Amino acid sequence: MQCLGAEHLVSSERSPRPRAWRPQIYRKCTDTAWLFLFFLFWTGLVFIMGYSVAAGATGRLLFGYDSFGNVCGRKNSPVEGAPLSGQDMTLKNKSFPLFNRCVPQTPECYSLFASVLINDADTLHRILSGIMSGRDTILGLCILAFALSLALVFTFRLVSTLLVHIFIALVVSGLLFVCGVLWWLYHDYTNDLSVELDNERENMQCVLGFALVSTVITVVLLVLIFILRKRIKLTVELLQVTNKAISTSPLLLFQPLWTLAILIVFWVLWVAVLLSLGTAGAAQVVEGGQVEYKPLSGIRYMWWYHLIGLIWTSEFILVCQQMTIAGAVVTCYFNRNKNDPPDHPILSSLSTLFCYHQGTVVKGSLLIPVVSIPRAVLRSLSHALQEKQRGRAGAWSSFVLRCCSCCLQRLDGCLRHLNQNAYTATAINGTDFCTSAQDALKLFSKNSSHFTSVNCFGDFIIFLGKVLVVCFTVFGGLMAFNYNRVLQVWAIPLLLVAFFAYLVAHSFLSVFETVLDALFLCFAADLETNDGSAEKPYFMDQEFLSFVKRINTLNNTRTQRGPNSVTNEEGTELRPL
Repeated sequence: MQCLGAEHLVSSERSPRPRAWRPQIYRKCTDTAWLFLFFLFWTGLVFIMGYSVAAGATGRLLFGYDSFGNVCGRKNSPVEGAPLSGQDMTLKNKSFPLFNRCVPQTPECYSLFASVLINDADTLHRILSGIMSGRDTILGLCILAFALSLALVFTFRLVSTLLVHIFIALVVSGLLFVCGVLWWLYHDYTNDLSVELDNERENMQCVLGFALVSTVITVVLLVLIFILRKRIKLTVELLQVTNKAISTSPLLLFQPLWTLAILIVFWVLWVAVLLSLGTAGAAQVVEGGQVEYKPLSGIRYMWWYHLIGLIWTSEFILVCQQMTIAGAVVTCYFNRNKNDPPDHPILSSLSTLFCYHQGTVVKGSLLIPVVSIPRAVLRSLSHALQEKQRGRAGAWSSFVLRCCSCCLQRLDGCLRHLNQNAYTATAINGTDFCTSAQDALKLFSKNSSHFTSVNCFGDFIIFLGKVLVVCFTVFGGLMAFNYNRVLQVWAIPLLLVAFFAYLVAHSFLSVFETVLDALFLCFAADLETNDGSAEKPYFMDQEFLSFVKRINTLNNTRTQRGPNSVTNEEGTELRPL
């Protein structure tokens, strides 16, 4: 496969030599086989799109249809063997939100049989109907998440100790408030004697699951906030250093806008294809001349393939943003003249990404679905076993599956952090994914004592920002969906809103996280290759060096207090400029 740009070897020597840890001018294409694999995967996705357009009928889901296959609000083609099919329904639009059936304007008689008709529908169509009936609310909640993310971006730009304290107080209040609302809704469901429909029982079970998960997350985050509360001042200084790095290229803050625009276009396309797949079926005539649509063979496998495409492509788009930001930070950091920043670092980083390192981005983004999809499968299996097998055997199997899911979750977090460092190393050295990850891991292991703890707490504060966006968005969703709980499965749309809110918040706030991680990797590379002397001066400025010295002083003080602590003999000594 030919690269989009000219191919140049970083080094023609076969024997390994120490990394220069400088931005390379001449590069080669990395991980091209993985880029070809991604191209083949998207060929399959395009086939699914074409199949869904040819075999699907989203009109049945959008406008509803009657028992004879007539779609409301349009002219219909007759079905052989169904004499009442093929009628003109242009004047009979949807008039009653009972799965958009073509019924009279005042269907009092249908209220007696509403539970029978709703329970007769399968789970997939109930979920899709809930999404379609609440699409306006979902869109409004996504706009709310967008506005909250923008507000947090400007809050982090004007960071101070008081703002961080207010921010943490808002996060704690939001977590406690959402937990309280979820438990109140569950209590309201349990005391409601009119729970007759399947979707009401499903909503009650989902609310219980949401309440349990949110309670566990709240307890864990509160414990972490209490333990790390003394590092707030250092975190404020860390964010100020990050803001100074962003000031050299202010357009980095607008980078998530085009990322979010591409994600929205892809998500809309993905949902449209999903709806088409959900309605893809052949018309079959049953008793009484009624028409039912049976799913075509192979739909279940296409659904899984389509889901993998959602996760992999979304991660690919987000990783492209991360690597673009990392490349811009690398260009600005390794610039000797800090008063004369390089021209167009973002465009330069984008051109390097698309010409040489798309394969590396594809390979790194594939690792996330490889871990997250089995984790979701294990969780669903654990839930199914817990419901079907009562007793010690079922509890033991569920416990084992939950332990495996927890291990995969920890692996997912480690992989995400390792991937970010690998992308920064690729932006510096122009190496492939595995080599970059190995080099970054070695570099951090040598200099981890300087900044690991404060860097982790900085990432934790940024993660709390994402949690804050999700909390307020979910609270708005709870208030909006709870008023229409009977005729839709609103728990699934709420989960969809929470997922999209987290992705939107991650897309915006990951700018600070990516800049922070890239800065510390550049700092570690600076320590590895320079010693602060006149022959080998540091690339970092005086403010960053003073901040790192304060971290070292704090760590040395804690090391002297700890009787069983071990000093890092491999760490690089910081010399004055």
